[in-house]
Amino acid sequence: MVDPLLLQLAAAGAAIVGFGWLALAMDVHWEQAQGQRPQPAPVVRLLRVLGSLALAASLGLCLTADHASMAVLVWFMLLAAAVLTVAMTLSWRPQWLRCLWP
Repeated sequence: MVDPLLLQLAAAGAAIVGFGWLALAMDVHWEQAQGQRPQPAPVVRLLRVLGSLALAASLGLCLTADHASMAVLVWFMLLAAAVLTVAMTLSWRPQWLRCLWP
């Protein structure tokens, strides 16, 4: 059996990556992270799908780590922390999001 702490850390990582992909799907954040490189329309759709799947995976990992009522609470707290992490990254070091989409 996998340690619940490891599952929750993986859920946090998936949430951060998911919100990062969703942020990169927006033109403004794409330009912050990637510079003047154009963003093709298929990439936008792919980033949105990947971001949604990563957030769903984060929920799945939380549900695997704990019972449903606690898992949903933890997931919502992870979402808040992940979106804050991505927002602060975009404010101070947007180029760090380049690692999410080369």
